[in-house]
Amino acid sequence: MLTQKQKELLLFIHERMQEQGVPPSFDEMKVALELKSKSGIHRLITALVERGFIRRLPHRARAIEVIKLPESSENIQKKGGFQPSVIEGGAPRGRELKMPPSTILDSRTVSVPVMGRIAAGTPISAIQQHSHDIACPPDLLTNGEHFALEVKGDSMIEAGIHDGDTVIIRRCDNAENGDIVVALVEKEEATLKRLRKKGTTIALEAANPEHKTRIFGPDQVDIQGRLVGLIRRY
Repeated sequence: MLTQKQKELLLFIHERMQEQGVPPSFDEMKVALELKSKSGIHRLITALVERGFIRRLPHRARAIEVIKLPESSENIQKKGGFQPSVIEGGAPRGRELKMPPSTILDSRTVSVPVMGRIAAGTPISAIQQHSHDIACPPDLLTNGEHFALEVKGDSMIEAGIHDGDTVIIRRCDNAENGDIVVALVEKEEATLKRLRKKGTTIALEAANPEHKTRIFGPDQVDIQGRLVGLIRRY
């Protein structure tokens, strides 16, 4: 049984995708449900996941699949038939992101998938969809699964990471103090920052004095991967 707000959010997500093909942002969900903060949206989404109405798609920003609608919404399902819809930043409607594996091209080259852009500055959506591959030397990679992201912004410039660089990321969900990581903030926006842990708090630290370090609680940040290499074109 859904609460009224849970039902409103579920139908808003479904109807937006059906009518416009445009995924609503967390801010749009907040306005539509007349809530004061996005934390309320996160709680509603968690409840819908636990009740089996939606599921989160892992390793990407703002990605949700609607699995079913409430029985009381039968009239909506009859409008052309209900089809599960995917909310995924930057990806075509209805397509679930599938990250292709790295491929060994020869003894000197490994093909790594480029999965979108990552912010080294104000957070933007990242890990969106496979756009192309990039050739990397095998020595640049470690054990495990890897992907690449194009850097946007200058907040990590003193760590040698510039706007327009391509970073090579090893997929993982944890990291050590001082590692440069892809961090998903509030399960919505991703950024490239240095990780600092102190007690129960997590700091995402910039490498540029013009950008502030941001402090979060342990449930506000998910690690998507750790920086292992960088490619730059001159």
